[in-house]
Amino acid sequence: MAFAGSSAGERYLPGTVERAAKILVTGGFGVGKTTLIGGVTEIAPLKSEALMTQASVGVDDLSRLPGKTHTTVAMDFGRRTLNDQLVLYLFGAPGQRRFWSMWEGLARGAIGVLVVIDTRRIEGSFDVLDQLELRGDALPFAVAVNNFPDSTRYTAPQLREALDLTWDTPVVQCNALDPDSCLDALIALVSHAFSVHGAASR
Repeated sequence: MAFAGSSAGERYLPGTVERAAKILVTGGFGVGKTTLIGGVTEIAPLKSEALMTQASVGVDDLSRLPGKTHTTVAMDFGRRTLNDQLVLYLFGAPGQRRFWSMWEGLARGAIGVLVVIDTRRIEGSFDVLDQLELRGDALPFAVAVNNFPDSTRYTAPQLREALDLTWDTPVVQCNALDPDSCLDALIALVSHAFSVHGAASR
């Protein structure tokens, strides 16, 4: 793991911040989770990428990822202040089945999950979504569609049907290389999560 240094201005939160929220970011192999967190974080991101080994051969789908040589093996971490009162702590979890045992600790205390998908390899999203549904805490989640240059664009209703999502699950288009679009995805998740938690507390 490597954690690059950050300036004092990056390390300290504004004194006005009153609320912190933990977000879990996950998705299938190579969908752009690490890139997304690295793009929106206001501090130097924590990454745990390792060189891919023989363990991934025949398991991880590299068909649309010819230049990929590393994969997350533990977690990614970043922080983003949304406004004067609210800060998000972002925890990225590997999506491969062999790393699912880590989810329990990473998800503890989270208000919701941002599931990143790649429509070119949409089959890889089914297992991740199924695993979320199997979890006892049933965290609210939103789907962020990472649009690669050769991705086919689908509408939100088409994706909800293909992924068997409920009508109220947020589905947001983004580009992991564009921090603004990724921030929009996080805001959509936070809004949805606060709405779900608020309804549950009434």
